[in-house]
Amino acid sequence: MNHAAVVIAAYLLVVLSIGAWGPRLRGLEDFHLAGRALRTTLLIGTFCASIIGASSTIGMAGLGFSRGLPGAWWMLSGTLGLLILSALFSEKIRATGSYTLPELVGSFYGNSARMTASALIVFSWVGVIAVQIVASGRVLGAVLGGDETLFMVACTAVFVIYTAHGGQSSVVRTDLVQFIIIIIGIVVLFFKAMSKAGPGLLLSQSFPTSPQMDGWDVASMLLVVGSAYLVGPDMHSRLLSSCSPRDAKISAAISAIILIPMAFLITSLGIFSRSLYPGASPEQAIPSLITGLLSSGIGGLVAAALLAAFMSSADTSLMTATSILTLDIYKKARPNCSADHLLTASRAAVLILGACSLVMAVSLPSIIKTLLIAYTVFTSGLLVPVVAGFYRERLGLTQNGALAALVGGGVTAIFLGQSYPLLGMTISAILLFGISQLEKRLENG
Repeated sequence: MNHAAVVIAAYLLVVLSIGAWGPRLRGLEDFHLAGRALRTTLLIGTFCASIIGASSTIGMAGLGFSRGLPGAWWMLSGTLGLLILSALFSEKIRATGSYTLPELVGSFYGNSARMTASALIVFSWVGVIAVQIVASGRVLGAVLGGDETLFMVACTAVFVIYTAHGGQSSVVRTDLVQFIIIIIGIVVLFFKAMSKAGPGLLLSQSFPTSPQMDGWDVASMLLVVGSAYLVGPDMHSRLLSSCSPRDAKISAAISAIILIPMAFLITSLGIFSRSLYPGASPEQAIPSLITGLLSSGIGGLVAAALLAAFMSSADTSLMTATSILTLDIYKKARPNCSADHLLTASRAAVLILGACSLVMAVSLPSIIKTLLIAYTVFTSGLLVPVVAGFYRERLGLTQNGALAALVGGGVTAIFLGQSYPLLGMTISAILLFGISQLEKRLENG
């Protein structure tokens, strides 16, 4: 009997059952924001589970494999962004009562900016979901053998079904359980790998930089990835789902602190894998440890933990993109449709976005590369206008300046973001402040 297959199948059934169970949805706010009733424990669970996805496991272990301990800066950059979000903006965001990040942008700069932000995020977030799907296929393919595409289809079906059924409430319930599974699996694999490779391997590592990852690489990651957490629509959806501004602030801060040791644990797995399996590829670092060091049953447990990481990120990203597609785009196109119609449209959007992400997943080249492209595109357009939007009156910002910043930053990142990851943010800032000041001078002149 293949014990790994039994454990993984049991995990998928349990998660599907948890997602399907829950209180009856009473309307749009329940579906999209869990009734704005989430308290600190559930918020911490869903924050952490959403953040520990494919990039923070397979991708970050791959960075540890190829670049050493400084690969941890991927998640550490995110925790820094989350801490800034908690300290400076979380209570303000929750107090707005918005449903989505684009709605918040629209309250700053008008409807055109809202629609542009919506398109930018949905475009990027389909790629983020696809990364989680492809990572699921790779792990199951390595542990169980067989066609990775079939595994991708199976995992996608599970999180799409429970997300379409219960919306944000289902996502949050499954996230808390999955975060517990993630911690257990990562810790088990870490100690097994360390006992085989020896703790001295970690003591010999350089940090915060290494020959393979210099200060400029770290700075770029801090700005690009950290910004993705600071203005991430998934992070904002958690804040907007909280029961109070205070719960939003506390849960974001605690989540960031919990994730700091996780960053080093996961990166260390890549370092151990390079020592034990030097012929493996970076993104096969964790699967190599699972198949090489663990029994079938324990390997199934750790594989389930990785699936929990991928699916908890995928369902959050899917729910975020669904809310934006339904409430910021579809509802604007059909302003007179009923709440029941919008709830039906929301469920249809889950299915459509899930299918598009699965199609994209089949041809993805690289987990970290794809995530960086997605993060670079939306942060380049959104970071400066969103952060500055809270101070727009003091800074004299205009709607046209914001619109130009969103479009200019995003388009620059699409064409030049891979070679110059910070150029889009720079262009966005120049356009936002330059056009706003120009308009003010023309008005006064």
